[in-house]
Amino acid sequence: MTLYIQPYPFRRMVRRVAPQPQPRALSVNVREEDDSYVLYALVPGLKAQDLNIQVLENVVSIEGEYKAEEEASFLMDELPSGAFRRSLRMPSEIDSEKVEARIADGILTLTLPKAESARPKKIQVTVH
Repeated sequence: MTLYIQPYPFRRMVRRVAPQPQPRALSVNVREEDDSYVLYALVPGLKAQDLNIQVLENVVSIEGEYKAEEEASFLMDELPSGAFRRSLRMPSEIDSEKVEARIADGILTLTLPKAESARPKKIQVTVH
C-alpha cells in the first residue's frame, strides 16, 4: 500500500496580520424616570463644542470626534481617537424643545423629557 501525503498548497500564502484597532463605540447608560429618560455617556476630554446632539421624534443622535495626538509614537495606544456617532431609539417620543445636556468630569448627561402624548395620564375617578 502506498501512502501519498500532499503538502498544504496554501501554507505560503498565509500571512500574520497585526490586528487593526476597531472604531470605538460611545458607551451609554439610559435610565427611565416618570416623565423623562436620562442618558449618560462617557466623553473623556471632549468639550460641549466638540459634540453634536440631535433629537428627532424618538431618536437621539450623538456625534463627536476625539482629536489624535500630532504624529506621536506610543508604545500602547488605547485612548479613544477619531470620529464617532451613536443613535438610540427611545421607547417613546421626546420633547426636543426641553432637552437638557451637560458635561461634568468627562460624563455627558442628557435629560430627555417625554412628549406630552407619551406621558401617562392620571384619570380622576368620581364617586356618585
